Amino acid sequence: MDKVALRGLLRERRARITPESHGLNRPTRQGRRAPGLSQAQIDQLLHRAPDTYGRLESGRYGKPPADLLEDVARLLGMNEQEWIALWRYGLGQDPPYPLNARSGEELPGVWQEAVDGIAHMAYVHDRSWNLLAHNAAFAALFPHGRAPHNIMRWMALDPTARSVLIDWDSAWAPFALPHLRGALAADPHDETLKQIEKEVLADPLCSGIYERAGAHFPLDGDERPLHHLALGPGWVALCAAQPMTAPGARMIILVFHPGDRRRHARTAMLRADSPRHP
Repeated sequence: MDKVALRGLLRERRARITPESHGLNRPTRQGRRAPGLSQAQIDQLLHRAPDTYGRLESGRYGKPPADLLEDVARLLGMNEQEWIALWRYGLGQDPPYPLNARSGEELPGVWQEAVDGIAHMAYVHDRSWNLLAHNAAFAALFPHGRAPHNIMRWMALDPTARSVLIDWDSAWAPFALPHLRGALAADPHDETLKQIEKEVLADPLCSGIYERAGAHFPLDGDERPLHHLALGPGWVALCAAQPMTAPGARMIILVFHPGDRRRHARTAMLRADSPRHP
């Protein structure tokens, strides 16, 4: 537990919430100069015992329960980054679920500008694999330059994918479909993913691969054979990252190399140099 950081986060968020916004009066007792809700008012609003919130903010609550952290985060209007910080400072771990179940559905608009500035094929999909942003290099991978609406559905079910993604049944589908299974395990109520799974199970080529899909989720740093419509056959190295404000969303960069992958050595892992001491 990082008591100093936890106290700073909670005090800052608490100061932004006016008592009047919850039908309460601003405390006027002597010594009460801090803006926003008082600690006692938070206990009142959350129907908690006196000093429950005070113990949390001061770091006296050794292992605060998840329901208390969630109630506090919602009352204080935290975003996903603050929610993660609350768990890290309070419990020393990341939260097991996002604060808002559908938080991975949107991104700040600047992400399109960022993706446009990448020379390699690049795109961002939401938590259901719906395409949020992509650049022209990625669009050029598809007939008529039209990127698909949903990346998972395209990879799994679109007939063109099975010619673009070389060795689709051995080099692509067995590694893509476990991500679908894993996402549904995390959110079995996602209607988009449920529909894709239904279509996958109805597809004679895809269903068997899906049923045999393992639990391994390779992605970042993987290499796959690919036939680029404009550049010809080659292979891509995949780079994956997650936007901080959208749990479940991902940015994918595909670094294309023409020709046979066997002629190229795999690039070494990146590590920071050890600091030099005098």
